[in-house]
Amino acid sequence: MSIWQRIRDALGTAGAGRSLSALFDRLTREPERTVAFTIAVIALGAKMAKADGRVTRNEIAAFREIFHIRPEDEPAAARVYNTARADVAGYEFYARRVARMFRDRRGALLDLLEGLVYIAVADGVYHPHEAEFLERIAHIFGISEAEFRAIRARHVPGEDDPYAVVGVAPGASDETIRAAYRLRVKDLHPDRMMARGVPEEARRLAEQRLAAVTAAYDRIRRERAGVG
Repeated sequence: MSIWQRIRDALGTAGAGRSLSALFDRLTREPERTVAFTIAVIALGAKMAKADGRVTRNEIAAFREIFHIRPEDEPAAARVYNTARADVAGYEFYARRVARMFRDRRGALLDLLEGLVYIAVADGVYHPHEAEFLERIAHIFGISEAEFRAIRARHVPGEDDPYAVVGVAPGASDETIRAAYRLRVKDLHPDRMMARGVPEEARRLAEQRLAAVTAAYDRIRRERAGVG
């Protein structure tokens, strides 16, 4: 059963409540992490869309890249997104509850924030209102500025910094950089993400992150070797 079918079934369960926030609140008490993670991305993505006042085709395409949606699952995915858009609960509701749910799996919070940044810049613009929105989410999640900067460096135009992507200072030794890179690769492996509660449908995000870190590391090595 796909994640979308599971969410659809959960929305239709008696006692789950008619709103997405009611369902999510129930999930925080009876955790099913992959469902809750997906709902959080959808709900926060829907709220973020209001930050810059528009939803572009590129942002929708970015969401589809993060969450592979089969044709037969499109109605269920659309229902979740439309429910999130209509939900009166504010974005901080979801942010605080997902932070509580994943307090023992902090990597999932980084995964979620990265997905939101990826969607935000899909139209080629990192709107100031989106930046403010995401900074607030990072604060609620307890994500450090260095960690948030590494995420932005992977996606935001003008913040392309290979050292930030790998998670080291520009003056770090080759050995330190190599060790940091290996740690990032290990942490960003798709199987590790699935273990944190990220659904199988979001494997594309894991693959994209691995590619970005590997490209940054290769760029640092070339620059240090004097190779153009």
